[in-house]
Amino acid sequence: MRITAITPSPEPCVEAGWHASQYHLDGKVTRDFVFTLRPLGSLLLLDQLRQPFFKIENHHYMVKGLLGDTSIRIAVHRDHEDQLPFILKYLQAYE
Repeated sequence: MRITAITPSPEPCVEAGWHASQYHLDGKVTRDFVFTLRPLGSLLLLDQLRQPFFKIENHHYMVKGLLGDTSIRIAVHRDHEDQLPFILKYLQAYE
């Protein structure tokens, strides 16, 4: 999946030591896409909701979004911003 734009997250989290951005993608978030991100951390997938939601958590970062949407939010703890390239590798590996 290709990243087409990156915008600041609408949710404030800097006070808590996290930096978050909205990553806009060239396709819709699908169940298959979410499962390719599974190695990044513990997965919560609530696909029975009217607007299916997922969240992948690790001690140093979090990835979350809605199935069918064309963007996801990535938050990284300020002491572990070096993890971002690792996360982006998984995003861009999905075809």
